[in-house]
Amino acid sequence: MNNFVEKNKEEFLKVIEHFKSEISSLRTGRAHSSIVDNVVVEAYGTRTPIRGLANIIIADPKTLVIEPWDKGLVKDIEKGILAANIGINPVNEGTKIRLSMPTLTEENRRDLIKILGQKLEQSRISARNVRDGIKDEINEAEKNKEISEDEKFRAQEELDKFVKTQNDEIKAIGDKKENELMTI
Repeated sequence: MNNFVEKNKEEFLKVIEHFKSEISSLRTGRAHSSIVDNVVVEAYGTRTPIRGLANIIIADPKTLVIEPWDKGLVKDIEKGILAANIGINPVNEGTKIRLSMPTLTEENRRDLIKILGQKLEQSRISARNVRDGIKDEINEAEKNKEISEDEKFRAQEELDKFVKTQNDEIKAIGDKKENELMTI
């Protein structure tokens, strides 16, 4: 792998990690703790992520239980979940909050797949932007006589192969998530 790709490899990894984190919040009808990752709670005078205030337990495939360490925060956590608009109504049980995942309708699944497609395209655009930046570096190096024309074409060819593998990985992650969304 050439120096240009090697030097910017981490940028591609960031694109993929960002895509994974973006799609992890899409509901699949199954309970998983990442559903509440973006929930922020007003507690102790500051806005705190829910993970910093409570244990998040997967009770069964359709139920998530949130047990705050300070039982006085149950109401605040409930308000935070409602404000986050994650599509799940919390059930306050006094000392803990139960989130039951509703079953997805065909229409909900189609909407989620549209959102997944948008996030997939955003990731491809981000990868393309990183690729374009690297191509500019390669062209600049050739212009400044740091590399020959042959080395420029070789570097661009390696870059294109690397970007294709990254795009294939993004697509595979998207396909896997789509299968999860369509599984009843």
